[in-house]
Amino acid sequence: MPRAVFFDMDRTLVRKNTAQLYVRYQRMIGEAGRRDTLRALWWVLQYTVGVVDAESVAGKAIRELQGFSERDFQARCEIWFRDMVAPHVTHVAKQTVRQHLDAGDMCAIVTGATRYPADPLGRMLDIPHVLATNLETDAHGRFTGNFVRPLCYGEGKIARSEALAKEHGHTLDEAVFYSDSISDLPLLERVKVPVVVNPDPRLRRLARARKWRIEQW
Repeated sequence: MPRAVFFDMDRTLVRKNTAQLYVRYQRMIGEAGRRDTLRALWWVLQYTVGVVDAESVAGKAIRELQGFSERDFQARCEIWFRDMVAPHVTHVAKQTVRQHLDAGDMCAIVTGATRYPADPLGRMLDIPHVLATNLETDAHGRFTGNFVRPLCYGEGKIARSEALAKEHGHTLDEAVFYSDSISDLPLLERVKVPVVVNPDPRLRRLARARKWRIEQW
């Protein structure tokens, strides 16, 4: 019977963290130095392990885009995704998504990252729905430096996933969620089938204790 199936993006469908890949891209084009890289990596680490206020960390990172044209940023991200993100989409991820689509499942990416890497990933994998952190723009199509609440993180992922599932006649009580991170524990605990992919150490220990599926992609 078809059901809702949700996929995390970073270190799940994509082997690497896309924020780290973007900072690497910025260094390649001369927009970021070593200090910028270390700061971004520190933000990513805090965000991923869930040890600080996620909204605060996300807010600091997003303010870097203030004043930037959304259209120009989207065009840049299409090139960056093609060159630096797409090669890290795993073969097993592609196979797994295809199996769910062929089974008639409603598939969605649900990520704390923004739509700018998630949308091209969805197109690449034929995943029709993308739940991501949305950035606020002004009347001129430029980023304000703020994000649209709720952040697609923690409990925010549950709210967004539940709404999408309901819209398509499904519930989280029958859903599947694939993720690598302990920060996704709220949604992993909420769905019927939690699948732990390339897990961080804390999530691996928890998954073993609870006898959740653990996969390496």
